[in-house]
Amino acid sequence: MTESHDAVQPFVPAAWEPSGGMPALRITDVKVILTAPDNIRLVVVKVLTSEPGLYGVGCASYTTRPAAVKSAIEEYLRPLLLGRDPNDIEDIWQVGHISGYWRTGPILMNALSGIDMALWDIKGKRAGMPVYQLLGGKVRRAAPVYSHASGRDPQEVEEQAIALMEQGYRYVRCQVDVPGNATYGVDEEEGPRQPYPPHLRARQGTWDTAAYARAVPRLFDHLRSRLGEEVGLLHDIHERLPPILAIGLAKELERFHLFFLEDPFAPEDNGYFPFLRQQTSTPIAMGELYVNQAEYVPLIKDRLIDFIRCHISAIGGITPARKLAAYCEFFGVRTAWHGPGDVSPVGHAANLALDLSCSNFGIQEWFRFGEAAREVFPGTPEVRDGMLWSNERPGLGVDIDEALAARYPLPEHPLNGAFPEVRQPDGTVIRW
Repeated sequence: MTESHDAVQPFVPAAWEPSGGMPALRITDVKVILTAPDNIRLVVVKVLTSEPGLYGVGCASYTTRPAAVKSAIEEYLRPLLLGRDPNDIEDIWQVGHISGYWRTGPILMNALSGIDMALWDIKGKRAGMPVYQLLGGKVRRAAPVYSHASGRDPQEVEEQAIALMEQGYRYVRCQVDVPGNATYGVDEEEGPRQPYPPHLRARQGTWDTAAYARAVPRLFDHLRSRLGEEVGLLHDIHERLPPILAIGLAKELERFHLFFLEDPFAPEDNGYFPFLRQQTSTPIAMGELYVNQAEYVPLIKDRLIDFIRCHISAIGGITPARKLAAYCEFFGVRTAWHGPGDVSPVGHAANLALDLSCSNFGIQEWFRFGEAAREVFPGTPEVRDGMLWSNERPGLGVDIDEALAARYPLPEHPLNGAFPEVRQPDGTVIRW
């Protein structure tokens, strides 16, 4: 007689049962919540336990593939988790990581991250303390952040940068339009006023590499002359230049003393980093597109970057991120976790827990969430005086109002959330 797969129970070794006949704490369900209060597709995981009222929330937001992450959690990871002890965070992470045989990849790692963050949230709630306390406690009062200034010309960027500085920001990422081109990071009015997040609102069209490479030095020449030397200025190439041109741009920007230059190369061009390091002292931030340790460990070990900038849900959550941060400390690399609008407030709270407890913290990117997002996610961290502050609640400190979240379904999009193509004048598609 063939046994039904539905009857198979999750494997829970007897050795893990608590002694003394006390009932074990178990995972009873895993839910996936899709919501977009700021019109940016978010994936949130809720892990429920056998203790009434005890649950955790985590971020699994892969904004261009949310349905795939939802399926991975519900169809593959949830059956692995039911009946397990949520205290066993490390073991659950390892089991989930190897369960599909082929490791890593953004879908699996985001799915695993949502669960991992939720388990840390549960552990903090059970301990009655914020997650950063479980990671070793505070080494700073709050985390300095940067936000984004952009415009059609250097004057508009200057105006936005001044507005941020007047709000207390001491670090500003600056991007400028290249007229007639699909320029990254410029069509970027943050918050709920626009129908799609910045990377989906950019003009679908051509990209002129040489025009961009000319425009960026002019931008920073203007900004330094107007803003002075005290503000930390950042810029994101976003892997859009051929490697040799990115090296040339980094050299040219050296005189403007950037806080960092982000993503000069694509991950597949990691081999160019030794040449970049030999050519310029401009600080380099990298890691947003990395999903596995083979991509970032060599760069850290050889001291080829200055800031690690991983999207922590894309590498699997708090568990691998805390190990990565500790590894970076040995090589003088600082953290600058990815923090755009397609990281949910839960994910930003996880970033903050690492920021507060990590001695080699560098900077934190921050998205200015709208009122709707703050209502859906009570406890969203707040910025004061250019720094992100913990609300000191147990766990990650952020919850989700499921009824409100349901009022903000994922926005319809002709490409189902995927990036529209950007092409060179001859029609060749380029990286984003």
